[in-house]
Amino acid sequence: MSVVRSLVARRRFLTSTFLGSIGLALPVTAAHAAVVPVVPPAPAGAVISPASPATAMPGIAAAEAALIVAAEAASKGDATIRPFRYRASDEELADLKRRVAATRWPDRETVQDDSQGVRLETTRKLADYWASQHDWRKAEATLDRYPQFLTTIDGVDIHFIHVKSRHAKALPVIITHGWPGSIIEQLKVIGPLTDPTAHGGTAADAFDVVIPSLPGYGFSGKPTATGWDPQHVARAWGVLMTRLGYKRYVAQGGDWGNAVTEQMALQMPPGLIGIHTNMPATVPDEIAKLLPNGPQPAGLSADEKYAWDQLVDFYSHGLGYAQEMAGRPQTLYALTDSPVGLAAWMIDHDIRSYRLIARVFDGASEGLTRDDILDNVTLYWLTNTAVSSARLYWESKLAFFAPKGVQLPTGVSAFPDEIYTAPESWTRKAYPKLTHYGRMPKGTHFAAWEQPELFTQELRASFRSLR
Repeated sequence: MSVVRSLVARRRFLTSTFLGSIGLALPVTAAHAAVVPVVPPAPAGAVISPASPATAMPGIAAAEAALIVAAEAASKGDATIRPFRYRASDEELADLKRRVAATRWPDRETVQDDSQGVRLETTRKLADYWASQHDWRKAEATLDRYPQFLTTIDGVDIHFIHVKSRHAKALPVIITHGWPGSIIEQLKVIGPLTDPTAHGGTAADAFDVVIPSLPGYGFSGKPTATGWDPQHVARAWGVLMTRLGYKRYVAQGGDWGNAVTEQMALQMPPGLIGIHTNMPATVPDEIAKLLPNGPQPAGLSADEKYAWDQLVDFYSHGLGYAQEMAGRPQTLYALTDSPVGLAAWMIDHDIRSYRLIARVFDGASEGLTRDDILDNVTLYWLTNTAVSSARLYWESKLAFFAPKGVQLPTGVSAFPDEIYTAPESWTRKAYPKLTHYGRMPKGTHFAAWEQPELFTQELRASFRSLR
């Protein structure tokens, strides 16, 4: 992939990717492999066991030593798996609180609704709670309950949670988050998936769960050169599951997690037998070419009309964040300097999840809590991954909602307040080996995070026939 791109090509890329018309698919070649980067140092506060060799190099700065160790590991094809634990310093947390309290606020919006973006009242409530009540140490304690690891793949450290079920014949599943998500999204489903008998299921429903952090996200390394698109991540996940010793497994994802999971299904790494998605790519070409200005196609069913209306709204009003990150991710310096700016950018992902989050900070009881939301934002802040995570949009050439020709068995869960709720008619055409279609009564873009019980039931149903 050339680093130099013409403006015309860039505009075509944005149009094909986010308007779902055609996707420009560029294969990853040997030239790409030649620029695979060496991972930068682990996030500040990371504790890696056994002790990093960097601690045994007197006279060399810790950061420099970490780079040397990572370079040596990459050059030797290091396939080791190292235990990992993270603890932010007191100084980092104090600085975060200070920055939140020192926010320079804009004027109030000039309308009485959210049509101009995240409302000032909502953002002030978020900031007040963040500064005075949110406790990141509780999030760390939750993370510490789960085994976490690092392993180096193609020169980048990949962080992942790995929880094995106590039940025999548990089916391994690799679950991939998206943006603006993280491993925080999936924590609520680990228990129900690995210990089903304690959560309304049977031993036959058990999963071993692997939850990686995407490169450039969370505790994973940040690629320092181009080439980490969804196809590359998909290949890395196949390596990871092989490295963990799994010879038969399934994969799940939403948002970027869906893009990665579908690419895994297309690549068919050894052992992958099926996938599940809560943000499927199903929009037919004849629908996509009319978005967003219409005319609305004739003969749509009620479910298809609902999806059409959602897509028109998203393409007309909801694409701004994606277009900026796809076109100019490096420009987002402000997100690394202002915690409140970062939070506002992240919670404005899509209108329905934003409104749920606004209700939460108004005191409503929803599937997410204020701490859920701020745990996730704080993870982005402490790991300084606002810009590195955005680069995945720049890397990808995929049309997000266009069918990809997946031939593996696939389960689909359609949540009503997703960016669009995939109709069963479109879904059956997009996934010819559909094992399960579930239309949910409630839920937004963040399915596992907001509706963990429904999400768990859907995974069990989707993969039951593959066990």
